[in-house]
Amino acid sequence: MITPSERLATLGLELPPVAAPVAAYIPAVRVGDLIWTSGQLPVRDGKLLETGAVGGNTSPEVAYEMAKVAALNALAAAASVAGELDAIKRVVKVVVFVASDPAFVGQPQVANGASELLGAVFDSAHARSAVGVAVLPLDAPVEVEIVVEV
Repeated sequence: MITPSERLATLGLELPPVAAPVAAYIPAVRVGDLIWTSGQLPVRDGKLLETGAVGGNTSPEVAYEMAKVAALNALAAAASVAGELDAIKRVVKVVVFVASDPAFVGQPQVANGASELLGAVFDSAHARSAVGVAVLPLDAPVEVEIVVEV
């Protein structure tokens, strides 16, 4: 059986260090057999990769890629609480917040960046919400939070 960490490596990816919180919270918390992550931004090496509203100054294609980065950060947060990525049985729920220009209605397609990555790593589907919002912390285009089963 192929493990999540092996699938991640096959994609040419590895878990990044857990992103430092930007306010008063922790990156993830375990309750029973579930780990809930705080919202994760598309941050790499401590730097936000993109800013702005999708459909405005950020394209849906760029936001899709940023959703992948944020999902990878969420996986790192969950794995840090689980002990390792392979201790996670499955992704249960994904919520993707998309900073959206008022006319933009493609939130589900942006959220597919996170869902497709997580689906490939765990070879399974999950429940999901894709929510358009006016603005996100640090002017990020997307924010991703996940719930996983351990």
